Amino acid sequence: MASLISLGLKGKDGKYTNITVAVNDETNQFGQNVSAWVEQTKEQREAKEKKNYIGNGKVVWTDNGKVIKAGETKQASELAEADGLDF
Repeated sequence: MASLISLGLKGKDGKYTNITVAVNDETNQFGQNVSAWVEQTKEQREAKEKKNYIGNGKVVWTDNGKVIKAGETKQASELAEADGLDF
């Protein structure tokens, strides 16, 4: 099983490039289990377009093997409540 991470990187021009990072359970012949590529649209994925890989690597530390949890988007009301704002 792998985990996918969606990451936005800000360039010098102030524009963001969305990157997808995969963390796999198994390593390849080089001991790597992480890869990164420029995010694809749904249409590009369905058309099986080639990914634009930008890097590979490996996990160098874990927190006692805990499972990565998926991020959750908070609603505006939840964010306001957490900040002590009243809407």
